[in-house]
Amino acid sequence: MAHIRGEVVIDAPVEEVFDFVADERNEPKYNRRIVRAEKLGEGPVEKGSRFVAQPTGMGAGGVMTVEVTEYERPRRFRNLVRSSYMQVDGTVSFTDQGGVTLLRWDWEMGLIGPMKLLSPVLALVAPRWERRNWVTLKRYIESGYA
Repeated sequence: MAHIRGEVVIDAPVEEVFDFVADERNEPKYNRRIVRAEKLGEGPVEKGSRFVAQPTGMGAGGVMTVEVTEYERPRRFRNLVRSSYMQVDGTVSFTDQGGVTLLRWDWEMGLIGPMKLLSPVLALVAPRWERRNWVTLKRYIESGYA
């Protein structure tokens, strides 16, 4: 398992950042490695909400399920992500810092099955991938969702 954590400050109110990030359907807007994401079921995003997400280049076998296992708006949520090759369990937390948001991520990420052999590579590249995703999110939100 790779332990991945980091933080970024986003110049936007904490509630806005939380609501945008907690809704997995928004991830394709800022993460180029996700081509689609859909919510399973009706209703608001909350504990128990589930999504499916399709990573770039992984085909149908790469579909990930994302389940919200904790939801404390606007402070934090926890997701469990599963696919045929990977499992991620992690928390995203949000702290209001006078009108801007400190976003922190803290993931346990591991490869499973035959992909497990690539775990040392994951430990090297995943922290950079995650940082890039969150910095891209920051730019997206601060641009007014352009």
